[in-house]
Amino acid sequence: MNTAAPEFLNVAAWLPRRAAEQPDSLAVAVARKGPGGTTVYDELTAAQLEARSNKIAHGLTRIGITRGVRTVLMVTPGPDFFALTFALLKVGAVPVLVDPGMGVKNLGTCLAEAQPEAFIGIPKAHVARFALGWARKTVHIKVMVGPRLPGGGVTLSKLEAQSPDTPFDAIEPDAEEMAAVLFTSGSTGVPKGVITPHRVFANQVRLLQECFGIEPGERDLATFPLFALFGPALGMASVVPIMDASRPAQADPNNLMQALRDYECTNMFASPALIDKLGRHCEAKGLKMSSLRRAISAGAPASIPSLERFAPCLTDGAQVFTPYGATESLPVAVLGSDTILGETRHGTEAGQGVCVGAAVPSMEIAIIPISDEPIRAWSDVTPLPTGEIGEIVVKGPVVTPGYYRREDSTALAKIPDGDTVRHRMGDVGMLDAQGRLWMCGRKAHRVETAAGPMFTVPSEAIFNTLPEVRRSALVPIGAAGQARPAICLELMPGADWSAVEPKIRALAAEHETTRPIETFLLHRGGFPVDVRHNSKIFREKLATWAAAESR
Repeated sequence: MNTAAPEFLNVAAWLPRRAAEQPDSLAVAVARKGPGGTTVYDELTAAQLEARSNKIAHGLTRIGITRGVRTVLMVTPGPDFFALTFALLKVGAVPVLVDPGMGVKNLGTCLAEAQPEAFIGIPKAHVARFALGWARKTVHIKVMVGPRLPGGGVTLSKLEAQSPDTPFDAIEPDAEEMAAVLFTSGSTGVPKGVITPHRVFANQVRLLQECFGIEPGERDLATFPLFALFGPALGMASVVPIMDASRPAQADPNNLMQALRDYECTNMFASPALIDKLGRHCEAKGLKMSSLRRAISAGAPASIPSLERFAPCLTDGAQVFTPYGATESLPVAVLGSDTILGETRHGTEAGQGVCVGAAVPSMEIAIIPISDEPIRAWSDVTPLPTGEIGEIVVKGPVVTPGYYRREDSTALAKIPDGDTVRHRMGDVGMLDAQGRLWMCGRKAHRVETAAGPMFTVPSEAIFNTLPEVRRSALVPIGAAGQARPAICLELMPGADWSAVEPKIRALAAEHETTRPIETFLLHRGGFPVDVRHNSKIFREKLATWAAAESR
């Protein structure tokens, strides 16, 4: 097992090294619309990003944003976002990162729980903070990124202008010192703030390097801002296309392709929704993404049809990697599209689940009996044998210790194991004879029938093999233990339900996994999905709809 220690615990400490070694190398390029609809880029070299983050760090300390100060950061991805984030990490403040797409109610709940002392945001964020009373009792330091507004505090431009042009030494944190509070997407409930220590960020950098072989000088098409922050540590520039990062499914593929071509990006981190959209675009236009060495897709399993479309648009040797993990632990396992399309797809299409690969170096995966109760200690658990479906539990250097101010949630998700904790992923799955993990869906989404539990991913993958089906969702109708399984279906444009339904019923009868399903419901208008990845289906909402529809 590889347990090599990261070189720097503070990810921000990589930036001055990159600036010293390659001061003129590109660090950040952010696309925006220029005159006449042209695309222009705001660029920062490694030296410029280092200098800006130093000035901001000096300014932050002057106004009281220092080590341990929880600081909401609501700034659109751009040069300011990158410089601010590295400045916050340098001073040892704790960025609180929330996804604006989670909705006003969830945002208010998350910010109340985080109890931030400082708020850095664009004017729109400050107006919402003031109007909706976000963290009104705790926020006493405010920074406005943009034109000054009453109540918005000091502007970022003034903060920088009043700061010296001198280096700022990043703090040397303890391994378990909190580096950030990252909120989950809330796909199975209210978003929770994940306590993320510095050692987690540092080990994520190490594992990304080991798993994907990312080399200095590469360029990343950055469609997910948090991943882009690892760029300087990996020696990789972040190229941000014109898109709303909180709504990736609405991105214009032409904008993504232009940024990719303009900078000859070698890496792309994208949600399954973007993999699907870009693959369709390239297939329809006969385009190749020839500069990409790899695409990394996370957030939910990328569908086999989307991988089939996307992979041929890459050059020989390049493939899509689908790391498995969560905000609480990433990466856990990884598998490439070559293996998925050439081998494991057959098990997936037969109802075995989705293979997400073997554990990455230094991570351990175990399968335990499914339980909805807290587990007092790992010694109380007997792992299940190979091939048996149960709850997925992981251990390793990227496992976070708990949730911020949510002790009950922490007790349900963590299992004490000596001087560390294991994380219950909230998913069910099994390990095969080769030690690879097959994911079978969220534990909370299992359908408890009178004959026993049914799991979402194995059933849905069978129906998703039909070309007329865009996606499907297994939901319960009725109380747990006596629930009737139902499949909700979203069809491809132009598909005729009267022609598709007989095929679906015949397919269900062919497989033992789906034979108990007798209720099939057409859902028009698109499934409700998470905003962050546009891939995680809100099955609770679909279950309510299905119960009403089947009456």
